[in-house]
Amino acid sequence: MSQTRDSRRAVFRRIARQSYTQWPVYDSTPLYERSSLDGLESDIRIVSQTWFRHDRHESIENFACALPLAYFEFGTHDRYGGSTHYEMDTLFRVFLLKELHGWAHETALIEYLECRPALCDQLDLETVPDQSTLWRSWHKRFPDEFRSTVETAARTILVKAQNADVAVPREPERRLPSHDAEEDELELEDQAVLNEAETITEHVSRIVFPALSLDRGDGCEIHENAYWDLQTYLGLRERLAANEGARSFVYESTRDRTPLGHAHREHIRDLSVSGIRKMYRQAVNRLLSEVAETEQFFRAGIVAIDITEADPFTGDRTGYEDEIIGTKEKTDEYAYQWATIQLVGNAVPIVLDVRPVQKGESRLEIVKDLLDSAEEMVHVDNVLMDREFDSQHVLEMLSQRGLSYVVPKRMQTSEKAQAKRLLQRDQDRYETDRKLHLGKNEWHETTLIYRRKEDSEHDDHRQYSVFMTNCGSGHLTEYGYRWEIESGYRSIKRFMAATTSKDFGLRFFYFAFACLLYSIWRAVDLLVQVELTGEYEHSPIVTADNTLTLLKKETGIG
Repeated sequence: MSQTRDSRRAVFRRIARQSYTQWPVYDSTPLYERSSLDGLESDIRIVSQTWFRHDRHESIENFACALPLAYFEFGTHDRYGGSTHYEMDTLFRVFLLKELHGWAHETALIEYLECRPALCDQLDLETVPDQSTLWRSWHKRFPDEFRSTVETAARTILVKAQNADVAVPREPERRLPSHDAEEDELELEDQAVLNEAETITEHVSRIVFPALSLDRGDGCEIHENAYWDLQTYLGLRERLAANEGARSFVYESTRDRTPLGHAHREHIRDLSVSGIRKMYRQAVNRLLSEVAETEQFFRAGIVAIDITEADPFTGDRTGYEDEIIGTKEKTDEYAYQWATIQLVGNAVPIVLDVRPVQKGESRLEIVKDLLDSAEEMVHVDNVLMDREFDSQHVLEMLSQRGLSYVVPKRMQTSEKAQAKRLLQRDQDRYETDRKLHLGKNEWHETTLIYRRKEDSEHDDHRQYSVFMTNCGSGHLTEYGYRWEIESGYRSIKRFMAATTSKDFGLRFFYFAFACLLYSIWRAVDLLVQVELTGEYEHSPIVTADNTLTLLKKETGIG
């Protein structure tokens, strides 16, 4: 099937409705101009990812011809000053076609076009260029950076098409380009890891950074990157607040102008919670698109949903009772709480979305909200949650979405009685079906699995844990993956800047930004491992501190 006006409209309507996507990027962030090659690469990534999901879009050549380019200013990258027979946008598409097929020489491209007049019409070619014209265009007319963009765009299109089960003329290289042609037998020495991490961190930062914006308007003397640079700097040093950090940053930064601490906080406070979440999702989606181009990334799989709390709040919370809501353990202390959804299991542990938790919000609202955004970015099979999400309405919602779940159950009278019987029989494991009442004579059917803990410190029914699942006992072992979200929280909190402010947006931004730094670290580690070994192991070989230092050094992404 070929593309139609309706199919193209459907693609761009879907892109417009994605909360984490802005297209074209030059129109959504001041960091890109209409001549930005990074922006063009980003736009091609965004459009191709959605384009090939449409049933009618089964041809990469049709995509190369239909890709919107009218907004892009090619003239900046044209080494020829005068008038020419072939326009830059036409040549871009022609060479994109050559790279998609992987032809080493112009002759194969020419022969291919000469046999396909309909394709030439789509490319706006009145005549097929000869070999010398094509050679001069590629080697003389195109700058190095422009040629690199053509190659990157072709690889992106091939990967996105293949991910959507669209036939491709050649197998795309599913990892970042090698930066050392003689590293076939490279041992993982510290310096080799750091060198590769530096290159990849710079690459990742150029992908993720444009998703962040303070929306300060034009004509500001201090570049916006300096604010993200400072925020990253705060994450480099444990418990460093903005004022103290800004004073130290003046001496450590290579920038001529850096923001003051109070100005930094003021701009952050101007961001809304919804705006912060939107930026976060945009940044993470860019990150996912990058790591998904490696074979070692598992896009489909398991997610863990959990709530973490900040350090206990010791000040006066009058007027902030809806935001400083208490602790999960129901103590006398109060704290800000944040909810996350994160990839776990075989996948690189990226935090897909973050949100604050406020007074009056139900666990059902929180889980639905996080799943809605996560399922826009990845395919979810199984959901792992802690016992605070022990709610029949949450479980029913997951089942209605076609998702599997494993959730610990709080032991009530009947569960305690059953555990005592198991203890008397010295039975380690027991399964039973259970109907949970939803109200109005409606029920949710689940399975309770009792499992005896090894080396328990208790000698009574507390030796047992009870889990609820709709996917059989075989999935119970997957619950062990949930520990990744707890260990992730420890790293995330290490990345947070210190503050005593009660401003809810500022507090949430500090947490969300730390989640982004954590996700970038884990993504960089995956890419470094793939580049150096061709495989991915969960244990990082790149440290978090190394990644943060490189982020500050290279681009200030933070």
